[in-house]
Amino acid sequence: MKFVDEAYIDVIAGNGGNGCVSFRREKFIPFGGPNGGDGGRGGSVYAVADRNLNTLIDFRFARRHEARHGEHGRGSDQFGAAAEDIVMRMPVGTIISDAETGAPVAELLEPGERILIAKGGDGGFGNLHYKTSTNRAPRQKTPGWPGEQKKLKLELRVLADVGLLGMPNAGKSTLISAISNARPKIADYPFTTLHPNLGVVRVGPEQSFVVADVPGLIEGAAEGAGLGHRFLRHLQRTRLLLHMIDMAPFDDTDPVAQAKAIVAELKKYDPALYDKPRWLVLNKLDVVPAEERAARVKDFVKRFKWKGPVFEISALTREGCETLVQAIYQHVASYQTHYVDPDVRFAEPEPDDNDDGPRFAPQADDPRFR
Repeated sequence: MKFVDEAYIDVIAGNGGNGCVSFRREKFIPFGGPNGGDGGRGGSVYAVADRNLNTLIDFRFARRHEARHGEHGRGSDQFGAAAEDIVMRMPVGTIISDAETGAPVAELLEPGERILIAKGGDGGFGNLHYKTSTNRAPRQKTPGWPGEQKKLKLELRVLADVGLLGMPNAGKSTLISAISNARPKIADYPFTTLHPNLGVVRVGPEQSFVVADVPGLIEGAAEGAGLGHRFLRHLQRTRLLLHMIDMAPFDDTDPVAQAKAIVAELKKYDPALYDKPRWLVLNKLDVVPAEERAARVKDFVKRFKWKGPVFEISALTREGCETLVQAIYQHVASYQTHYVDPDVRFAEPEPDDNDDGPRFAPQADDPRFR
């Protein structure tokens, strides 16, 4: 299936049905009174996050999503039927925004999350609705309210804890296949990866994190070289970036120059992404002779002027991968917060000069005291 991470759609909610003006007219029943029913509600449009989807390709070809109108009211106290709602299933991590103004509408972050995109119009009132003790023969009615119409932009940003960043052929796809069950395409030519790949890394029982592999970035991406900055949006939700360096390039280029070019392009794209925690991963050390590894790594770190964490691995032979995985999990786990329900019985007493006994101060985040 083709990976599509951006689409434009039109959503149109249904109009409400009109109210009806009608009077009961039967033999031997004079002055039957009003019996015009209300109109039905128009169909609404909802978006639901589906964990089984990973692309917006369904919305690339089906761009118009229109709900049905509500039925009109009828005589004999018959109310119009409400129209069915439209449910659009989207991948988790989809950002919905207004295509004309760019204002955010919704963001699907949890599987099964259901969000109203366009509300259907309410039905109009029939003359039965206006019947009172003093107004026994009303002739008023109201039309149905129109439904909302919107032009929306859908943008998919994958949900991952760790993002892989580097030049083409740096070994990103090999690493994600070595530490997870993901099987991206791997070959000995640049730009093998054409769309993001996700892999779940199992560290232990109930211990895991998600890694995102995006196409390689090259110098001049800001001007459109290569695949440009198109896929860097998928790294904006990550908590850690792994900057992978090819320590044995096949064309004898300088790894330090390549690393500096990647950092420069990252800063051009988004300063917030540039400021994310970033670790240096030196890959393909199995190709470097054992007696030259330490000197080459030391020379690279010195010329690159790097002061952060450095990991020496070989994704092909999986040398050093276990140490890297354990360090990543410890870093990702530090961001996870656990909510503890405060117990008012153990709250510190609040001093009160007007009361002889102790008084307990309610906690601000306790829902029982809201």
